[in-house]
Amino acid sequence: MDMGCLIAGVELAGGVRLARSDAATSREVVDYLEGALGLSHHLWHELPGHQGSTCLVLTEDARQALMPGHNTLNLRPCLDPVISDLDRALERETAVALLGSPQAFQFETAAEFASHVRVQRRICRAAARTAVAFKTLAAERPEQYWSYDEEAGFLLRPGRHLTDALRAATQPSVTGQLYDFSCYRASEYVILLGLAEELEATHPALLRDLESRCRRRAIRSREFHDVFLDEFGSHESPLPARYFVPGDRLWFRNPDERSSDALGYEGSWVIYMGGGLFSNFWKQERPYTLEDKCIEIFHWRDGAYQDDQSEWQMDEAKVDACVARTQADGAARRGILQRMMRMRDPQGVYAEGGCLDASREQPKSVWPGRCRLQVQAA
Repeated sequence: MDMGCLIAGVELAGGVRLARSDAATSREVVDYLEGALGLSHHLWHELPGHQGSTCLVLTEDARQALMPGHNTLNLRPCLDPVISDLDRALERETAVALLGSPQAFQFETAAEFASHVRVQRRICRAAARTAVAFKTLAAERPEQYWSYDEEAGFLLRPGRHLTDALRAATQPSVTGQLYDFSCYRASEYVILLGLAEELEATHPALLRDLESRCRRRAIRSREFHDVFLDEFGSHESPLPARYFVPGDRLWFRNPDERSSDALGYEGSWVIYMGGGLFSNFWKQERPYTLEDKCIEIFHWRDGAYQDDQSEWQMDEAKVDACVARTQADGAARRGILQRMMRMRDPQGVYAEGGCLDASREQPKSVWPGRCRLQVQAA
């Protein structure tokens, strides 16, 4: 049950909720937000909530200045105009986005909140370093770290560490190679790397259990979502269109029925990396803005064609050419964005919806004091 709080008699639905409200919790909050992150106390309220909880929310002035209308895309430059430490800037941006959330995030302690922020930051950094080859059917991994089983998937080799194996598979700076992935599977590896790095630092016993499981059967697709992630927002209660927390995974839907029949072009799974940028696993050096992504997906309809076997394929060069023309034509660009930057239609419906999803996904807590990640035997 949500632990709400009041300001001037008004119920607050969002922000961060901690389970306790006492002097020790207050000290931990100040040590973290002011001490570790350097977020001045004039930016946020610390309030008693229901059932002895603590509510942490942005002040109204801070929310209007930093993320008006829950738009977090300009949050980082507002907080940190000159960035000398990207890790710290990401953690500050993530913490403020959570404090200003329209939906409450529940943590036991300030330490668990800090752990969650670190995981989100680790995911952002992993996403920025990731570059893979886009193959919807083919898949490959560096053989020194992974073996393949038809039923169990790609398995971590004995004696290999999960963090090393995930970096080798996704980061060409490690191996000098690009390996074949779908965007969905690439996003799983990026999220898993962020979690594994945090476990390495704070919960090594659970990391050993996770590595043991990864040697027996891959955790992927629906099971990956159920084991590792929480989803927030829904079609009945959608998130604000421009509300993103660094480290979130989200889906852009292709609203064109014809081109969505091309395998791999039903939509696009990305990581929000903060600073107004979304991951581009195929062209690492060219991350997307929200507008860039919407325009590219719109032009998939122009690149779709049927091959000699009547299978739908995508002409990426044609898509790139169409995108370039649109970006150079202000009126065309505005028209396409007006069409695409709407909430998507329900599954199976292709009507007036755009490509934006109502929900986001974030990892479950792995903090030892309240770990919600349960690794089941294969």
